[in-house]
Amino acid sequence: MERLLITGIAGGQGRLVAKRLSDQFAVSGVDRAPWEGHPDYITVHTMDLRKKKFEDIFRRERPSAVVHLAFVRHFRADPMVRHEINVVGTKRLLECCAAYGVKRLVVLSSSYVYGALPESPYYMDEDTTLNVSRHYPDIRDLAEVDTLCSTFLWKYPEIATAILRPVPTLGYYVHSAIGAYLKLRWVPTIMGFNPMVQFIHEEDLAEAIGRTIELGLRGIFNVTGPGAVPLKVAIRETGGTAVPLLEPIARTAIDGLFRLGLYHLPPGALDFVKYPCTIDGRRFREATQFQPLFTLEEIFGSVRH
Repeated sequence: MERLLITGIAGGQGRLVAKRLSDQFAVSGVDRAPWEGHPDYITVHTMDLRKKKFEDIFRRERPSAVVHLAFVRHFRADPMVRHEINVVGTKRLLECCAAYGVKRLVVLSSSYVYGALPESPYYMDEDTTLNVSRHYPDIRDLAEVDTLCSTFLWKYPEIATAILRPVPTLGYYVHSAIGAYLKLRWVPTIMGFNPMVQFIHEEDLAEAIGRTIELGLRGIFNVTGPGAVPLKVAIRETGGTAVPLLEPIARTAIDGLFRLGLYHLPPGALDFVKYPCTIDGRRFREATQFQPLFTLEEIFGSVRH
């Protein structure tokens, strides 16, 4: 069997992707965190992508396909550490892919790279400028990674590189910033704003990644779920109560709480509960015939409290 290497395999999404593709590939994984009790048919290396020994995995196992999920997406880590893991770690991975004959590469980016701005068009396509750094510098590293991988895509045409930009992911196993936000009992919103939001179930995203590897897709693709709803509907359907706040009060309070480590998101995230960041997934659907299986009700039910 061909060898598949998954970075970030110990996370919820990594485990689901490993399960999805284990019938077709001999699966190996790398993660800074251990995966206790992983299946015997999966080889797991507890390692940091930035370490020199990471290259030894490519030298020994010669994976023909790679799925890159090893990103720090939360804000508990020091910003410099987050940047190093996300950007420097990705650079090391891309260097190994080029040096050791990888044929297919999937990188999991995010729809957040487009940013949430008042002038953003509804349902942005893949040619939309990545604007997140303008008002949300805390996650500019994700846009930097996306740009690095886009350059790699054109520099190495012999490698089928696909950059997936999915809408926010919810589910039982994946821990995301939007999931933590929706799990609050009292959910802060900005008074006078109720943007449309999109979600995809973790199992559907694993399927999307699986199809991308199987088909050897090359290019940049938005990945969407079953539809869009107003933010306050999502809050209600996940069991929370929206608490509208005046924007200056909300930003000041969240900035203070974030600095003290008492809130999980920086104030820049408020733009995403003020303006829509909705994307068009037609290109991916046409390339793969992908249709999400989980409805919005099922998605909200997976995180309902």
